[in-house]
Amino acid sequence: MVFFTPCCKRGRAEPSRSLSIAVSLALALLLLWLGLLAAPLRAAEVSQLRVERIDEGIYLSAGLQLEVPQPVEDALLKGIALIFVAEVEIYRERWYWTDKRVVQASRSMRLAYQPLTRRWRLSLGGADTSAQGARVNLVQQFDSLNEAVSALESLARWRIADAADIEPGAAHVMEFRFRLDPGQLPRPFQIGIAGQKDWQIVAERRQSLRLPPARRAGEPAAEGSRP
Repeated sequence: MVFFTPCCKRGRAEPSRSLSIAVSLALALLLLWLGLLAAPLRAAEVSQLRVERIDEGIYLSAGLQLEVPQPVEDALLKGIALIFVAEVEIYRERWYWTDKRVVQASRSMRLAYQPLTRRWRLSLGGADTSAQGARVNLVQQFDSLNEAVSALESLARWRIADAADIEPGAAHVMEFRFRLDPGQLPRPFQIGIAGQKDWQIVAERRQSLRLPPARRAGEPAAEGSRP
């Protein structure tokens, strides 16, 4: 007489099943770890973004939330100036062809610490992102880094284009970006911080935009000008 023991076959399958589960968990943890490495540091966010057509110009106002990582602050205290860049592009939507870029503007902001006076200096430049080539429009000095960063977080009434560059009521898409430009740092320092997340300070926003006809300065903004 022959006896069969089904439980033996089931028992042999258990190690294979456990191994499969372990491999799946290991792969999931590996993907999560790689994702964390690739994810940018959330040291900057766009909290507000508004575009208005006033008189003969198109003006942008933005609010940011910035955090200065410790390695970045240490570099500032050592006398290394940082260049931040605000960039905006506006595209006219076209169903029959690719969208047409109608506005492109950028502004540079130089943040530096002055050891002799123990004060912080913020210089706002024009369209050129180069610290040497930019025409400085405004220079402000502050007693603390927090005060300087608060000023850096606000872009008010920045003229980015002429009023005629954007057709009233037409559908447009705006792309705004604020970033720390490591390319403006001293070359040896650039090599030392390559790949470090603490130096990846970037905030971006993309949104639809419809602007009404021009209004005079002092008049309340129409709803269409606040996308």
